[in-house]
Amino acid sequence: MLSYIVRRLIYMIPVILILSFICFMVINAAPGDFVDAYEAQIMETPMDSTQREVQLKFLDDMRKSYGLDKSVLEQYTIWIEKIITKGDFGYSFSTLRPVSELIWEKMGWTLLLAGISMAITLLVGVILGLYSAVHQYSFSDRFFSFIAFLGLSIPNFFLALLLMAFLVFVFKVQSVGGLFSTQYAIAPWGWGKLLDLLKHLWLPVAVIAASGTASNVRIIRANVLDILRQPYIQTARAKGLKERTVIYRHALRNSLHPMIMILGSSLPVLISGEMITSIVLGLPTMGYTFYNALKMQDVYLAGTFLLLSTLLLQVGNLLADIALVYVDPTISYD
Repeated sequence: MLSYIVRRLIYMIPVILILSFICFMVINAAPGDFVDAYEAQIMETPMDSTQREVQLKFLDDMRKSYGLDKSVLEQYTIWIEKIITKGDFGYSFSTLRPVSELIWEKMGWTLLLAGISMAITLLVGVILGLYSAVHQYSFSDRFFSFIAFLGLSIPNFFLALLLMAFLVFVFKVQSVGGLFSTQYAIAPWGWGKLLDLLKHLWLPVAVIAASGTASNVRIIRANVLDILRQPYIQTARAKGLKERTVIYRHALRNSLHPMIMILGSSLPVLISGEMITSIVLGLPTMGYTFYNALKMQDVYLAGTFLLLSTLLLQVGNLLADIALVYVDPTISYD
């Protein structure tokens, strides 16, 4: 197992480099760059020739300092070289702050929401899927299946709008969206701010976890029903094993394989998938920052986010492969 993990870690390096190159080129594929957008605004803004000349000179210096006067390949080489040798991800064009500082500032809330959402999708999806399979064609099975189909069919942003409207017009909630009320937005941490966070946290978590939970319910239900028809399940029952042992030790354990593999790739999906949700709910997460970076062609910020998403995908798949060994002892990577 150790040799397999080492090989996978080595394979990650060229994969991440290739994908980072592709992402960097795609981001730069749009015409113009960040400085061109500001230059167009300056040309449209009424001002005298001296002021315009000073502004254009400043933009020209900015283009040279950020290396935007070089080719895209040279820009990528400089950027990736600084990351490898110095751990320097560059500066954000729009905020003039280090990219690493912006990433970690937003990534904390992003990982919090994604982590809680993933835990809910795993726990609730397994429980409801297993219950539906064991009680096939019962009222509860049909009810949970209907809810799962709704969760799969309703887009996250639309579900967010529905819940916000429901809270405002039915329960008359004054503060909807964001993670804090107005009075706690810039207040120091305390019990009041923590309770306010918990009051706001359930809405984005519910929206982000809805489709994943619905998907897991369908996966677990289908897999458990398929395994319950296998001959070894009938043999286990014929030997007099308790039904609980048959369900949990044999049926459920062997039905987790597909979901483990899906969970391995779900973290970057959750992080990027909450982009529209964060825009609708006004969340201080990486999704909205990434959207603005793409819109403003802030290549270093957007490229770093995609680079980290690629790394999360690679690590998640590796952890999923390791987890499969512990779930199914017949799997071996030696």
